[in-house]
Amino acid sequence: QVQLVESGGGLVQPGGSLRLSCAASGSLFNINAMGWYRQAPGKERELVATYTSGLTTNVADSVRGRFTISRDNAKNTVYLQMNSLKPEDTAVYYCNLKGTQRWRGPELGFWGQGTQVTVSS
Repeated sequence: QVQLVESGGGLVQPGGSLRLSCAASGSLFNINAMGWYRQAPGKERELVATYTSGLTTNVADSVRGRFTISRDNAKNTVYLQMNSLKPEDTAVYYCNLKGTQRWRGPELGFWGQGTQVTVSS
């Protein structure tokens, strides 16, 4: 019953900016991690940036200094501010959540449907 809904993707020129949002809803007891992955045509899915409840972040070297992840705990929403976009950032961006649905329950993983980001001149 957990759903992740992404928004904010689109077409942008190199050097431009986009802000992605991912809102989680449904049965959640605790969120252990929430963040973003991406997959370009012909390539494997890769981590972009993730955010944990302990304020620890994991950020890919390819986006470090350009992308910033943040979240609103009250809304169960995570954001990705994408600046200085490059053509190689073109991909489908997927929201990912890891958490539990009940007390002492197992950790589960969930994926959003993806949002297209295209960087082109």
